[in-house]
Amino acid sequence: MELGELVVLLSRLGIGAVGTFFAILLWSQTRDVSWVLVIIGTLVAYVDVVLTTLERFGLLPGSYFEISGFPVLRVVLTNLPMLLYTLGFITLLARRRVR
Repeated sequence: MELGELVVLLSRLGIGAVGTFFAILLWSQTRDVSWVLVIIGTLVAYVDVVLTTLERFGLLPGSYFEISGFPVLRVVLTNLPMLLYTLGFITLLARRRVR
């Protein structure tokens, strides 16, 4: 692993940890569906960063959840945060249009 790749990975871990910490703090203070979806998206994105880190350091095999050679967990963890953000934004817009 090159130094640049290591710096990118460790910075993603650090910044993701801070974002996840504040997302958990916000979760305890809100019951708004749109914010909860954004918070869950942030948590899932951090899980993706942690699993990628474990994979890059060799602590987790690259094919930890595949079905017929298709990396199901990798596809889900890569796309689920953006899907949850999108649903959160749609929920917020739909609620504001009703008012």
